[in-house]
Amino acid sequence: MEKYQEIERSIITTYRSRLWSKFTKAINDYKLVNSGDKICVCISGGKDSMLLAKLFEELHKHSKIDFDVIYLVMNPGYNQENLDLIKHNLEYLHIPAEIVSTDIFSVTDAISGNPCYLCARMRRGALYRLAQDRGCNKIALGHHFDDVIETTMLNILNTGSFQTMMPKLHSDNFENMELIRPMYLVREKDIIAWKDACELNFIRCACRLTESIENEKEHELNSQRHATKLLISELVKYNENVEKNIFKSASNVNLNKILGYKKDKKSYSFLDDYEK
Repeated sequence: MEKYQEIERSIITTYRSRLWSKFTKAINDYKLVNSGDKICVCISGGKDSMLLAKLFEELHKHSKIDFDVIYLVMNPGYNQENLDLIKHNLEYLHIPAEIVSTDIFSVTDAISGNPCYLCARMRRGALYRLAQDRGCNKIALGHHFDDVIETTMLNILNTGSFQTMMPKLHSDNFENMELIRPMYLVREKDIIAWKDACELNFIRCACRLTESIENEKEHELNSQRHATKLLISELVKYNENVEKNIFKSASNVNLNKILGYKKDKKSYSFLDDYEK
Protein backbone atom coordinates (compact mmCIF):
# COMPACT_ATOMS: atom_id res chain seq x y z
CA MET A 1 0.00 0.00 0.00
CA GLU A 2 1.39 3.40 -1.01
CA LYS A 3 1.70 6.24 1.50
CA TYR A 4 -1.21 8.23 0.09
CA GLN A 5 -3.41 5.14 0.36
CA GLU A 6 -2.41 4.72 4.01
CA ILE A 7 -3.36 8.37 4.60
CA GLU A 8 -6.71 7.84 2.91
CA ARG A 9 -7.36 4.70 4.91
CA SER A 10 -6.54 6.44 8.20
CA ILE A 11 -9.46 8.83 7.61
CA ILE A 12 -12.00 5.99 7.72
CA THR A 13 -10.16 3.81 10.27
CA THR A 14 -7.95 5.49 12.88
CA TYR A 15 -9.74 8.85 12.59
CA ARG A 16 -13.17 7.53 11.68
CA SER A 17 -14.97 8.84 14.78
CA ARG A 18 -13.10 12.14 14.86
CA LEU A 19 -13.08 13.05 11.16
CA TRP A 20 -15.11 10.81 8.86
CA SER A 21 -18.16 10.34 11.11
CA LYS A 22 -18.42 14.06 11.89
CA PHE A 23 -18.00 14.93 8.22
CA THR A 24 -20.81 12.60 7.16
CA LYS A 25 -22.99 13.68 10.10
CA ALA A 26 -22.80 17.32 8.99
CA ILE A 27 -23.63 16.33 5.43
CA ASN A 28 -26.67 14.36 6.60
CA ASP A 29 -27.86 16.71 9.36
CA TYR A 30 -27.65 19.86 7.25
CA LYS A 31 -28.47 18.23 3.87
CA LEU A 32 -25.29 19.54 2.27
CA VAL A 33 -24.98 17.06 -0.61
CA ASN A 34 -27.89 16.05 -2.83
CA SER A 35 -28.37 13.87 -5.88
CA GLY A 36 -27.41 15.72 -9.05
CA ASP A 37 -25.05 18.16 -7.30
CA LYS A 38 -21.77 19.14 -8.88
CA ILE A 39 -19.57 20.36 -6.06
CA CYS A 40 -16.40 22.41 -6.33
CA VAL A 41 -14.10 21.60 -3.41
CA CYS A 42 -12.02 24.73 -2.89
CA ILE A 43 -8.44 24.08 -1.77
CA SER A 44 -6.43 26.92 -0.27
CA GLY A 45 -3.44 24.69 0.46
CA GLY A 46 -3.87 24.62 4.22
CA LYS A 47 -4.57 21.58 6.39
CA ASP A 48 -8.34 22.09 6.51
CA SER A 49 -9.02 22.31 2.78
CA MET A 50 -6.59 19.50 1.94
CA LEU A 51 -8.37 17.22 4.41
CA LEU A 52 -11.71 18.34 2.96
CA ALA A 53 -10.54 17.19 -0.46
CA LYS A 54 -9.57 13.74 0.88
CA LEU A 55 -12.89 13.45 2.71
CA PHE A 56 -14.77 14.24 -0.49
CA GLU A 57 -12.75 11.68 -2.41
CA GLU A 58 -13.86 9.03 0.09
CA LEU A 59 -17.47 10.26 0.00
CA HIS A 60 -17.53 10.18 -3.79
CA LYS A 61 -16.24 6.60 -3.79
CA HIS A 62 -18.60 5.25 -1.14
CA SER A 63 -21.72 7.44 -1.04
CA LYS A 64 -25.08 6.24 -2.37
CA ILE A 65 -25.81 9.84 -3.39
CA ASP A 66 -25.25 10.43 -7.10
CA PHE A 67 -23.17 13.62 -7.24
CA ASP A 68 -20.11 14.90 -9.05
CA VAL A 69 -17.11 16.70 -7.58
CA ILE A 70 -14.15 18.71 -8.83
CA TYR A 71 -11.15 20.07 -6.92
CA LEU A 72 -9.95 23.61 -7.46
CA VAL A 73 -7.01 25.66 -6.19
CA MET A 74 -7.54 29.36 -6.76
CA ASN A 75 -4.06 30.91 -6.67
CA PRO A 76 -4.50 34.57 -5.66
CA GLY A 77 -0.77 35.23 -6.04
CA TYR A 78 1.06 32.88 -3.67
CA ASN A 79 4.83 33.15 -3.56
CA GLN A 80 6.69 30.38 -5.35
CA GLU A 81 7.59 28.51 -2.17
CA ASN A 82 3.97 28.23 -1.09
CA LEU A 83 2.77 27.36 -4.58
CA ASP A 84 5.40 24.63 -4.87
CA LEU A 85 4.30 23.18 -1.52
CA ILE A 86 0.67 23.12 -2.65
CA LYS A 87 1.61 21.38 -5.90
CA HIS A 88 3.74 18.86 -3.99
CA ASN A 89 0.90 18.02 -1.61
CA LEU A 90 -1.62 17.64 -4.43
CA GLU A 91 0.69 15.19 -6.16
CA TYR A 92 1.69 13.40 -2.95
CA LEU A 93 -1.93 12.97 -1.83
CA HIS A 94 -3.19 12.17 -5.36
CA ILE A 95 -5.72 15.01 -5.38
CA PRO A 96 -6.68 15.79 -9.02
CA ALA A 97 -7.01 19.54 -8.54
CA GLU A 98 -6.95 22.27 -11.15
CA ILE A 99 -4.86 25.34 -10.27
CA VAL A 100 -6.17 28.66 -11.58
CA SER A 101 -4.17 31.85 -11.14
CA THR A 102 -5.69 35.25 -10.39
CA ASP A 103 -4.15 38.65 -9.56
CA ILE A 104 -6.03 39.26 -6.29
CA PHE A 105 -2.91 39.81 -4.16
CA SER A 106 -1.58 42.38 -6.64
CA VAL A 107 -4.83 44.33 -6.20
CA THR A 108 -4.95 44.13 -2.40
CA ASP A 109 -1.22 44.92 -2.13
CA ALA A 110 -1.98 48.41 -3.39
CA ILE A 111 -4.37 49.07 -0.51
CA SER A 112 -3.04 50.78 2.60
CA GLY A 113 -3.93 49.51 6.06
CA ASN A 114 -5.62 46.12 6.47
CA PRO A 115 -6.84 44.69 3.14
CA CYS A 116 -8.06 41.39 4.64
CA TYR A 117 -11.80 42.08 4.23
CA LEU A 118 -11.47 43.09 0.58
CA CYS A 119 -9.13 40.16 -0.11
CA ALA A 120 -11.61 37.69 1.40
CA ARG A 121 -14.49 39.12 -0.66
CA MET A 122 -12.47 39.03 -3.88
CA ARG A 123 -11.33 35.48 -3.27
CA ARG A 124 -14.87 34.33 -2.50
CA GLY A 125 -16.19 36.02 -5.64
CA ALA A 126 -13.46 34.46 -7.77
CA LEU A 127 -14.25 31.02 -6.38
CA TYR A 128 -17.94 31.40 -7.19
CA ARG A 129 -17.19 32.51 -10.76
CA LEU A 130 -14.69 29.72 -11.37
CA ALA A 131 -17.04 27.09 -9.93
CA GLN A 132 -20.00 28.38 -11.91
CA ASP A 133 -17.95 28.39 -15.13
CA ARG A 134 -17.25 24.68 -14.52
CA GLY A 135 -20.91 23.82 -14.17
CA CYS A 136 -20.94 23.53 -10.37
CA ASN A 137 -23.92 24.46 -8.22
CA LYS A 138 -22.08 24.31 -4.89
CA ILE A 139 -18.69 25.27 -3.51
CA ALA A 140 -17.33 23.49 -0.43
CA LEU A 141 -15.05 25.28 2.03
CA GLY A 142 -12.97 23.78 4.84
CA HIS A 143 -14.30 25.73 7.82
CA HIS A 144 -14.54 23.56 10.94
CA PHE A 145 -16.23 23.55 14.38
CA ASP A 146 -13.63 25.87 15.93
CA ASP A 147 -14.09 28.41 13.12
CA VAL A 148 -17.81 28.37 13.86
CA ILE A 149 -17.59 29.08 17.59
CA GLU A 150 -14.82 31.65 17.10
CA THR A 151 -17.01 33.49 14.57
CA THR A 152 -19.92 33.45 17.01
CA MET A 153 -17.79 34.95 19.77
CA LEU A 154 -16.13 37.45 17.41
CA ASN A 155 -19.53 38.85 16.49
CA ILE A 156 -20.68 39.08 20.10
CA LEU A 157 -17.51 40.75 21.33
CA ASN A 158 -16.65 42.98 18.35
CA THR A 159 -19.90 43.82 16.56
CA GLY A 160 -22.47 43.50 19.34
CA SER A 161 -24.51 41.02 17.32
CA PHE A 162 -25.35 37.34 17.65
CA GLN A 163 -24.70 35.58 14.37
CA THR A 164 -22.80 32.46 13.53
CA MET A 165 -21.10 30.83 10.55
CA MET A 166 -23.81 28.84 8.78
CA PRO A 167 -23.33 25.26 7.49
CA LYS A 168 -24.72 26.33 4.13
CA LEU A 169 -26.06 29.45 2.45
CA HIS A 170 -27.27 30.62 -0.92
CA SER A 171 -25.15 33.10 -2.84
CA ASP A 172 -26.65 36.58 -3.13
CA ASN A 173 -24.70 37.38 -6.30
CA PHE A 174 -24.43 34.08 -8.19
CA GLU A 175 -27.73 32.53 -9.21
CA ASN A 176 -28.31 28.90 -8.16
CA MET A 177 -24.98 28.75 -6.36
CA GLU A 178 -24.64 27.58 -2.77
CA LEU A 179 -21.79 27.51 -0.27
CA ILE A 180 -21.46 24.47 1.99
CA ARG A 181 -19.21 23.71 4.98
CA PRO A 182 -19.07 19.90 5.38
CA MET A 183 -16.41 20.02 8.14
CA TYR A 184 -18.78 22.03 10.32
CA LEU A 185 -18.65 19.48 13.17
CA VAL A 186 -14.95 18.54 12.92
CA ARG A 187 -12.63 19.79 15.67
CA GLU A 188 -9.41 21.53 14.67
CA LYS A 189 -7.38 19.52 17.18
CA ASP A 190 -8.39 16.33 15.36
CA ILE A 191 -7.36 17.79 12.01
CA ILE A 192 -3.96 18.65 13.50
CA ALA A 193 -3.65 15.16 15.02
CA TRP A 194 -4.33 13.59 11.61
CA LYS A 195 -1.87 15.93 9.86
CA ASP A 196 0.89 15.23 12.38
CA ALA A 197 0.33 11.46 12.42
CA CYS A 198 0.53 11.40 8.61
CA GLU A 199 3.65 13.64 8.70
CA LEU A 200 2.08 16.18 6.37
CA ASN A 201 3.20 19.77 5.96
CA PHE A 202 0.80 22.38 4.60
CA ILE A 203 0.94 26.13 4.05
CA ARG A 204 -0.45 28.32 6.80
CA CYS A 205 -1.69 31.82 6.04
CA ALA A 206 -0.13 32.53 2.65
CA CYS A 207 -1.14 36.14 2.09
CA ARG A 208 1.45 38.83 1.43
CA LEU A 209 1.02 40.18 4.97
CA THR A 210 2.26 36.95 6.49
CA GLU A 211 4.81 35.57 4.05
CA SER A 212 7.68 35.80 6.52
CA ILE A 213 7.73 33.89 9.79
CA GLU A 214 8.26 37.09 11.75
CA ASN A 215 5.33 38.87 10.11
CA GLU A 216 3.14 35.81 10.48
CA LYS A 217 3.73 35.68 14.22
CA GLU A 218 3.09 39.40 14.57
CA HIS A 219 -0.06 39.21 12.46
CA GLU A 220 -1.31 36.18 14.37
CA LEU A 221 -0.72 37.82 17.74
CA ASN A 222 -2.60 40.92 16.63
CA SER A 223 -5.45 39.01 15.06
CA GLN A 224 -8.87 39.35 16.67
CA ARG A 225 -9.65 35.78 15.69
CA HIS A 226 -6.50 34.50 17.37
CA ALA A 227 -7.33 36.52 20.49
CA THR A 228 -10.81 35.00 20.48
CA LYS A 229 -9.31 31.52 20.15
CA LEU A 230 -7.17 32.21 23.21
CA LEU A 231 -10.16 33.58 25.11
CA ILE A 232 -12.20 30.43 24.41
CA SER A 233 -9.31 28.25 25.56
CA GLU A 234 -9.26 30.20 28.84
CA LEU A 235 -13.02 29.85 29.25
CA VAL A 236 -12.71 26.08 28.86
CA LYS A 237 -10.70 26.11 32.09
CA TYR A 238 -13.73 27.65 33.77
CA ASN A 239 -16.22 25.27 32.15
CA GLU A 240 -15.19 22.29 30.03
CA ASN A 241 -18.47 22.53 28.09
CA VAL A 242 -17.93 26.12 26.94
CA GLU A 243 -17.10 25.20 23.33
CA LYS A 244 -20.12 22.92 22.98
CA ASN A 245 -22.36 25.51 24.60
CA ILE A 246 -21.23 28.32 22.29
CA PHE A 247 -21.98 26.08 19.32
CA LYS A 248 -25.33 24.93 20.72
CA SER A 249 -26.47 28.47 21.53
CA ALA A 250 -26.90 29.28 17.83
CA SER A 251 -29.63 26.65 17.52
CA ASN A 252 -31.17 27.27 20.94
CA VAL A 253 -32.27 30.91 20.73
CA ASN A 254 -35.29 31.77 22.89
CA LEU A 255 -37.11 34.59 21.09
CA ASN A 256 -39.13 35.32 24.25
CA LYS A 257 -35.95 36.26 26.07
CA ILE A 258 -34.23 38.65 23.67
CA LEU A 259 -34.67 42.38 23.10
CA GLY A 260 -34.80 42.13 19.34
CA TYR A 261 -33.69 40.35 16.20
CA LYS A 262 -33.30 40.86 12.46
CA LYS A 263 -34.73 38.76 9.65
CA ASP A 264 -34.53 39.51 5.92
CA LYS A 265 -33.13 42.99 6.65
CA LYS A 266 -36.09 43.87 8.85
CA SER A 267 -35.68 44.56 12.57
CA TYR A 268 -38.04 43.29 15.24
CA SER A 269 -38.35 44.41 18.88
CA PHE A 270 -39.82 42.56 21.85
CA LEU A 271 -42.09 45.60 22.20
CA ASP A 272 -43.78 44.80 18.86
CA ASP A 273 -46.03 42.22 20.48
CA TYR A 274 -45.38 42.84 24.16
CA GLU A 275 -48.96 43.92 24.93
CA LYS A 276 -50.55 41.11 22.92
